[in-house]
Amino acid sequence: MTSSQADLQLLNDARAWAAQDPDPRTAATLTELVKLTEAGTPAARQDLEDSFRGPLQFGTAGLRAALGPGPNRMNRVVVRRAAAGFANFLVRAVAEAAPGTRPRAVVGYDARYNSEIFATETAAVFTAAGIQTFLMPAPLPTPLLAYAVRALECDGGVMVTASHNPPQDNGYKVYLGRHAVEESGRGAQIVAPYDALIASEISKAGDLASIPLAQDGWKVLDDGIVQDYWTATAGLADRGLFPARDLKIVLTPLHGVGGATAVSVLGAAGFTDVTLVSEQAEPDPDFPTVSFPNPEEPGALDLALAEAMQANADIVLANDPDADRAAVAAKDPDTGAWRMLRGDEVGALLGAHVVARLAASKADAAGVAASGAEAGGGVFANSIVSSRLLSRIAAAAGYEHEETLTGFKWISRVPGLVYGYEEALGYCVAPDLVRDKDGLSAAVLIAELAAAAKAGGKTIFDTLDELHLVHGLHASDQLSIRVADLGLLDAMMNRLRVNPPESFGGSAVESFVDLAEGSEQLPPTDGLLYVTRDLSRVIIRPSGTEPKLKCYLEVIQSVGSAAELPEARLAARAALDQVLTDVREALGL
Repeated sequence: MTSSQADLQLLNDARAWAAQDPDPRTAATLTELVKLTEAGTPAARQDLEDSFRGPLQFGTAGLRAALGPGPNRMNRVVVRRAAAGFANFLVRAVAEAAPGTRPRAVVGYDARYNSEIFATETAAVFTAAGIQTFLMPAPLPTPLLAYAVRALECDGGVMVTASHNPPQDNGYKVYLGRHAVEESGRGAQIVAPYDALIASEISKAGDLASIPLAQDGWKVLDDGIVQDYWTATAGLADRGLFPARDLKIVLTPLHGVGGATAVSVLGAAGFTDVTLVSEQAEPDPDFPTVSFPNPEEPGALDLALAEAMQANADIVLANDPDADRAAVAAKDPDTGAWRMLRGDEVGALLGAHVVARLAASKADAAGVAASGAEAGGGVFANSIVSSRLLSRIAAAAGYEHEETLTGFKWISRVPGLVYGYEEALGYCVAPDLVRDKDGLSAAVLIAELAAAAKAGGKTIFDTLDELHLVHGLHASDQLSIRVADLGLLDAMMNRLRVNPPESFGGSAVESFVDLAEGSEQLPPTDGLLYVTRDLSRVIIRPSGTEPKLKCYLEVIQSVGSAAELPEARLAARAALDQVLTDVREALGL
């Protein structure tokens, strides 16, 4: 096809899309792009070409992209086709697993642009397909949707959210339950092969006119589902084992949907001294006070930290916009400055706290811990790129531990799971309630452990130091390399495979694993893992959701006494810096 033929085809495709688009705003945007492209505007031509560089691929993360017209954007046409494909999958899966049973699904949404209309039209497509459909009553956190999939015994769930992506994005996250998936996956996000099966059904969806929309027939849930989640989540707090509630909390939902729910849950658990960051308290799809609505990003917690200093708070809790992640900040006693804890630090603190809760339950002969696992049994898990500290904490307490691929779709499927986390601020403290990361239930247990530390005259940093004294100081860092051309990710990974590094930080590489080859423990994934003689670890992998190459580094320093901790921290930082330098060199940066 010649360049002129390609241009003509692109313009014809755009006109055809605009003619069938049910959204007048995206149709008008597309018509204007066509006019500007015909007038020779390069930027319009590029935008139009990218909008039709599709279709948008459905995978284990569902769909996520910028809002706009065309098959490579998030819009009502793409969502209706995704809903139709998912509906067909659910109908077939339930018919095979439980003949004669009517499929059930629940749909939730956040407060981003178009989230409610995407959710409502999904409910209309599901209902027209014969699925008994529930629609959440308002913009609510993702963990509430994950909870509802199991609480309502649904076969499928959809959450319309782009989590912590920029304001221009939206997404479509898919869950399976009841008859549509094996027990370990009920209430969890999809994994292979379900992603491919659903994607195949989406590809078979016809043009928009062939997808029926029910005018009514789905049930809009009342606030009872929210109250049930509040009660269950607040009930995780154990006032008998950890009665302390003297804790001054500053909380920010970062303009997302978690604020009211977090305050309610914390209050019901006994943590009533909670101050919301007023500028970020209400849902706002523009996220006006942050450059990027992710608590991991520099500057995202500046308002919360300023509020904490002014209020002389004990701790800052932050959720991302859909509240499935939790961040923690506190005043470091060594420096007197407020700082955000790394995900691995919070992951270890929560892991040790869960161990303590299980041990106390066993000592009390209760037999069953708050998570629902038998005391003395159960499995702790974290993603392979997270710290190795949790494995040592679990082993010392006599619990099993598993490493999984990155993502809670894997962590939540671990049989017998009592606690799981990943370094990207995701924590699952109650897998029997929410088989996914949940920033709200995590906030309850973070508050509980912080209040317990305060009652004992300590800070959470002191608690962390105690873990380091027993298990070694585990220090981690990351290097993220954003690229404009996805081909560069393959080039950098190939460079490492062709010229493997021989050492990092002056310590020889003793173990190298190409994760793409898979193993008995892990399915294949694109990544490289190195462990050196001094137990430093480097993992390098392309991001699954962004155009980034991500490098995860961890070093371990033995510590003999509390007096040695300051020097050990300095040594760990120096070792990380050396490893960072070697990683950059290996990548040709």
